[in-house]
Amino acid sequence: MKIIFASANKNKIKEIKALLPESFELLGLADIGITEDIPEPGTTIKENSFLKAQYVLDFLKQKNETVAVFADDSGLEVEALDSAPGVYSARYAGIPKSDANNNKKLLEELKLVTDRKARFVTVITLIINGEVHYFEGEIKGTIAYEGRGANGFGYDPLFIPQGYRSTFAELDAEVKNTISHRANAVKKLIAFFN
Repeated sequence: MKIIFASANKNKIKEIKALLPESFELLGLADIGITEDIPEPGTTIKENSFLKAQYVLDFLKQKNETVAVFADDSGLEVEALDSAPGVYSARYAGIPKSDANNNKKLLEELKLVTDRKARFVTVITLIINGEVHYFEGEIKGTIAYEGRGANGFGYDPLFIPQGYRSTFAELDAEVKNTISHRANAVKKLIAFFN
């Protein structure tokens, strides 16, 4: 089954491709000719997820193509920061987006904070046959005092999942792909198709 993932993030595409059964042909934005960033004006993670999926669907309608489309939006919510950066996680330190600057800002904001509880949240919006379906995944954890590890992307060097001593960036990709917020949402997506 052909399905389009509304993302240009090669890391995310690779991560999700590894989770999907082989019967799925996963295409990213570059594969269908979308090269610009999809606007994310939403005020919630769920809203941005929907807006990205709808944007791709509208693009395909202009080409008279109907394919299942899904999009995800994720955010890191830190309890001590009133759930910030949340919906603004990707551009927490401003535009242009920079993982390094986002991590630096987060550490700066938390430098005097000892309660570093956080959670990662992902909402996937699937639009198929004119119907909209949502799948949410989360993982709880804490924020490290410094970046650790070379794997992953985003806040992975700072996020320590509950039950682990390693950050996402220190974990093997296979381990991360079984426990992450995105993996938990994708599992629900796959269950829906099954």
